[in-house]
Amino acid sequence: MAPRPYRVWKWMQLGFALLARLRDPSGAEIVEFVVSLPLLIVTVVGVFDFGSAFIVRQKVINAVQVGARVASKQPTTDLSAGAASCSAPSSICVLLDVIDTTLKKSGLNDCGLASAAAQQPAPPNPVWTFTANTGCPGTLTLTIERGCVLGDPTCAATTSPPVTSPPFPTTPYLIEATRITISYPYRWEFNRVISLLVGASWSPSSQITSVAIMQNLN
Repeated sequence: MAPRPYRVWKWMQLGFALLARLRDPSGAEIVEFVVSLPLLIVTVVGVFDFGSAFIVRQKVINAVQVGARVASKQPTTDLSAGAASCSAPSSICVLLDVIDTTLKKSGLNDCGLASAAAQQPAPPNPVWTFTANTGCPGTLTLTIERGCVLGDPTCAATTSPPVTSPPFPTTPYLIEATRITISYPYRWEFNRVISLLVGASWSPSSQITSVAIMQNLN
């Protein structure tokens, strides 16, 4: 049987060896990488997701601007006429086709907007609304207002002040315009990552809204 001091010395040697291993920096980089990996994933996916949302917003803005430019040259004489193929007057159906084509050419899913039927406006407001949700994370809503009066706070933030110098009349005058609004659904991929890594919740989808207004020339 070994003397007791020898056993104590062996235990001390084992302790010194364990401390040496704990002080060894080998493999510390792997531990640091594992700890920082979730934050890195969240950052990369967040940058990509918000960048994608910004690109979608720019494409939606382009679609409403194209629609407003075409609307400014469309006649208003048919607004009280019967419904055409899209359950709205022909000039409104033209705007629907233009906006739908612009969305598709920009690479966005039109959510089935091409086959959407208009919700009939309540007289005397010439407002047509189209909704579509085929293959999208939410509902795409297109609103076309053909009788929007510039200067009306419900129509636009801009104003149309009366012109008081000759040869114009001193009383206020009205400028009719078309306002086109698109509310487009966008799915956040960021939600999947943040909920998987830290258990937090993020809105799975949001509505990207854009508005364009242009004076009616016809």
